[in-house]
Amino acid sequence: MRKVTFGGANSLDNFIARKDDAVDWLMFTKEVGEIMAEYWKTIDTVVMGRRTYEVAMKNTGGGGGAYPGVTSYVFSRTLKQSDAPDGVTIISEDAPEFVRKLKKKKGKDICLMGGGVLARSLFEADLIDEIGINVHPVLLGTGIPLFHEMKKQINLKLIKCQELKNGCVVLTYKVKH
Repeated sequence: MRKVTFGGANSLDNFIARKDDAVDWLMFTKEVGEIMAEYWKTIDTVVMGRRTYEVAMKNTGGGGGAYPGVTSYVFSRTLKQSDAPDGVTIISEDAPEFVRKLKKKKGKDICLMGGGVLARSLFEADLIDEIGINVHPVLLGTGIPLFHEMKKQINLKLIKCQELKNGCVVLTYKVKH
């Protein structure tokens, strides 16, 4: 069965962006680029919510969510397929049920990209297998949280901890199902 990974870069106080979606505080380096390049070799599918998709569209000039060689699904009850660029499929059905079916299909692993609203529903449905976060040495004080309040506790096992030269720490956890 395919693995679903969730994560990204966040501040030490659990924010993935400022309230206005700005990520000017991120410390992207060659070292991070190499880690991400290795990660992208392991996936062939990206799933994201509408808000993450819209931020990506704004930040990439209209190509957000479409990644070469990767199937991209955006969960939304308001967007229409005709509004999406090539390579992006809009899904209006129940996200946990759709991801459950995706996990059973042949292929590489699945990346859950972006914010925590969609992640919360997938965590609660026990569909996320791994969390990878790049913790930045900054306290934003406010912003968009990586993790949202959930109905149940999620137990984790640390499988990797890597300190980067810029002071960031990359943590990889396995979800204990």
